[in-house]
Amino acid sequence: MKRKISLLVAALMIFMSFSGIGVSAADERVVIKWATQADTTPATQILIDEFNKSQSKYTVQWVQMTNDSGQMHDQLLTSLSAKSSEYDVLSMDVVWAGEFAAAGYLNPIDRDMYAAGLKKTLYNAGSMAAGNYMGKQYTLPLFPDLGLLYFRSDIVSTADAAKLVSGKYTYKDLAAMAKKYKGKGGTTDGFVYQSKQYEGLTCNVTEFTGAFKDIKGGLETMKMFTTSDFVPKNILSYTEAETHNAFINGKAVFARNWPYQYAMLTESVKPSQVGIAPLPNGSTVGGWVLGINKNSKNAAGAFEFIQYAAGWTGQMIMSRRGAHLPGYNYLLNDERVGNPMLKIEGFKNAIKTTISRPVSPQYSKTSDIIQVNVHKYLSGGQDLNTTVKNLQNALK
Repeated sequence: MKRKISLLVAALMIFMSFSGIGVSAADERVVIKWATQADTTPATQILIDEFNKSQSKYTVQWVQMTNDSGQMHDQLLTSLSAKSSEYDVLSMDVVWAGEFAAAGYLNPIDRDMYAAGLKKTLYNAGSMAAGNYMGKQYTLPLFPDLGLLYFRSDIVSTADAAKLVSGKYTYKDLAAMAKKYKGKGGTTDGFVYQSKQYEGLTCNVTEFTGAFKDIKGGLETMKMFTTSDFVPKNILSYTEAETHNAFINGKAVFARNWPYQYAMLTESVKPSQVGIAPLPNGSTVGGWVLGINKNSKNAAGAFEFIQYAAGWTGQMIMSRRGAHLPGYNYLLNDERVGNPMLKIEGFKNAIKTTISRPVSPQYSKTSDIIQVNVHKYLSGGQDLNTTVKNLQNALK
């Protein structure tokens, strides 16, 4: 009799599970908590919803963080240093990855990538470099950002424009062009870029030195630019704001800035008058990456999610619904992404040559040392050899 009852109960449970009565598959799923910023676009929620529908094992829950990057960094740091497992997946500014990895707060993902057949070359090079510490990979890209060279295609010759777009030119070539074209088409400056003592200077130093492969040569070139007559006399106070104002208002022939500047082109300088090119030694990567909390109790599920978010479907969602650049390289040639910049040859060349700022256990301190010393050198307050030595020590 008891056996008959057990069989009936088992049959009833099977019926209920197939019919959706009383038993919810979602209730049996492993919950993956994703700490990421608030999103003014629908992209993040759509990404979560689509992942949750794609399989029956995991459910991602959005733990919405502040949009203040500094506050978010500190909030994550407080949780991670306490060895908390309250977050499984972490969204991070690219410069946090080295700090968190060095502190032992992140799970390396090399073995997971190998098991899944994922190669690093599938993803944005700069984003991957930013998440690589001591030879181990800790992150995949959520979305990249990058430095670009903007130029007035209605002023620059066809031959020079082709050279720029190809990326096969040097900073000395750029200096010669800036001097050559300054004053043409109503411009007053040959080249504008970020040189104030702040994070933007670190990005520019990264580019001039080729990710610090040639510190001395890069700094000498920066000094030559600073003291030239083709940059503004107050270039050492320039941030992104001064840069884009000079360019979009028709005052500069060349400008180093981020992709957002393209959307600011209007009547003074139209998109049809502008070309985009890679920077000579590579473009500094910005943006955000995804990593796994070392103390996550659901590391396997966390990797499933970051693999999805950084892959074809996830990156298509973030690109089309959030207007972000794709960090998954196959999408760079996919017209369905809908980003007009991806149709520009120079932009496509630039995104393939991204480089990372220093990956450091104490990135803020390292960046501060770079900013202070380089700005002091460029303004004439410190000699070259001392500056090089101080940067080398900081990078160790």
